[in-house]
Amino acid sequence: MSLSPDNDGLNKAVQEPGIVLTPQQKKSRDHRNLAIALAVGFFVLLIYVVTIAKLGPGVLTHPAE
Repeated sequence: MSLSPDNDGLNKAVQEPGIVLTPQQKKSRDHRNLAIALAVGFFVLLIYVVTIAKLGPGVLTHPAE
């Protein structure tokens, strides 16, 4: 993307064609993005479970006042 001056002096973004993906490449990218999202979600869940396990079961109960 490049900027070109407009008639009123403002810069306007000009869309350049860039890289065009084939349908197979788009499908592959979508699958890769899904795999990354699932891996990150699993990692976050794992960190949560390990944290709760290290704190012990007492962290989930509130003391009676």
